Amino acid sequence: MTSITFTARQSADATKGKTQCAIVPVFGKTLSAAAQDFDKASDGAVTAVVKLGDFEGKVGQSSMLTGLGNAQRVLLLGFGPIDKFDQSTAREVTAALYRRLNKSGASDAVIHLGDLADAKVDVEEVLEQLPRQLIESAYRYTKTVSKPKKALALRKLGVNPGKALATARAQGALDRGSHIGHGVNLARNLANLPGNICTPTFLAQQARSLSRGHKKLSTSVLEEKKMQELGMGSLLSVSAGSDQPAKLIVMEYKGGKAKDKPYVLVGKGITFDTGGISLKPGAKMDEMKFDMGGAASVFGTMQAVRDLELPLNVVGIVAAAENMPSGRATKPGDVVTSMSGKTIEVLNTDAEGRLVLCDALTYAERFKPAAVVDIATLTGACVVALGSHASGLYANKDELADQLLTAGQQTWDRAWRMPLWDDYHKQLASNFADLANIGGPGGGSITAACFLSKFAENYDWAHLDIAGSAWDSTPKGATGRPVPLLTRYLQERAASA
Repeated sequence: MTSITFTARQSADATKGKTQCAIVPVFGKTLSAAAQDFDKASDGAVTAVVKLGDFEGKVGQSSMLTGLGNAQRVLLLGFGPIDKFDQSTAREVTAALYRRLNKSGASDAVIHLGDLADAKVDVEEVLEQLPRQLIESAYRYTKTVSKPKKALALRKLGVNPGKALATARAQGALDRGSHIGHGVNLARNLANLPGNICTPTFLAQQARSLSRGHKKLSTSVLEEKKMQELGMGSLLSVSAGSDQPAKLIVMEYKGGKAKDKPYVLVGKGITFDTGGISLKPGAKMDEMKFDMGGAASVFGTMQAVRDLELPLNVVGIVAAAENMPSGRATKPGDVVTSMSGKTIEVLNTDAEGRLVLCDALTYAERFKPAAVVDIATLTGACVVALGSHASGLYANKDELADQLLTAGQQTWDRAWRMPLWDDYHKQLASNFADLANIGGPGGGSITAACFLSKFAENYDWAHLDIAGSAWDSTPKGATGRPVPLLTRYLQERAASA
């Protein structure tokens, strides 16, 4: 994957530094200080471009000039009026910047952002977003492709914050954004892998690789024998029909004090979901390799936490299994016993995500968590309700819900809170077990969350249903969400500790 180095560096005169591409903002028809520097050095070439009318400095507009000052190229980039520049505009500008850099072939560039000191925007947020967005845009899937798509040529991007931000703070923001971007891309890469490569065993190997050589991060893996001893009959009922053994993967990051309670992330890791005996339709079944998107987001977040060296304790738990039909597979109507002791009537074997998660949520209790967030591509009903723009959020504590919603808004990895009313819990009633694993046709995402909540009664808990946000169908590929949301949530917990 493309690796880009982001470096904050001050420059009083934009024309002095040598670079293959100098990127200078134009705010409407108002030249930034850097644009004025190049205009003076070129006897008005920049002003001439604006006067022609082909380039008006609108958001995302661009025009490339060559051979001005010590820059081989000068990219005029439209930021729109400075008094209207905000986080949303910054995203549009960065997307346009990526497209233009991708066409240019420049391997190093410098962007001059000193004028943002006059904008009504959090410059630190802009500088954190910049590398994250560029790194995500530069992602290419290569594992099973003989001729991968051409990678971005850019390898170094200098960022001149001018008076908008001190160099050290600017570098910190760039580093944070870079780490989060790489975490997103790790999640995308794992989720994009086909099911014949990305098995529960493969995920266990990846977890060990993630912690190798890092003193603060360790990995342990529970095999099926141990899960059987612990009474994880619900999780094991899902892997019963597969030749691939289930794994409960536990990654522990110890960046805080030994006595500090950890924040626990629990990811659904169904590496392929046929639906089991309740077999899915053939159309689009290939997309069920993405059913471990929750697990992938835990991996991406744990990598980001590790690289950010956050001063808090975090535990990542991945319940990994493959859901297949066979003579050994769990059947509709079977009753299984979870680790909590609750019995579950399996009315539909395609509602398997909650069956692996409920035992993982019970296992999470042993860490005496500060809070637990589970992440799962859980229900098609959530896609019907929210589409692909928002993840569904459920929580048993308002404060936790608000923290996650705020983190999602700040990172543009948004979630929407859904209800957990007692009215919906009644739909899970069973004549033959403590509860059923589905609650009927109405409110499917809600009843799935209600099911999980019964295994998270002893701690602060939230559930993110990412069935709509974890991957795109056109073009097909994983998004890496909600790594930005989760990482920001943990950053804020570390800052408030």
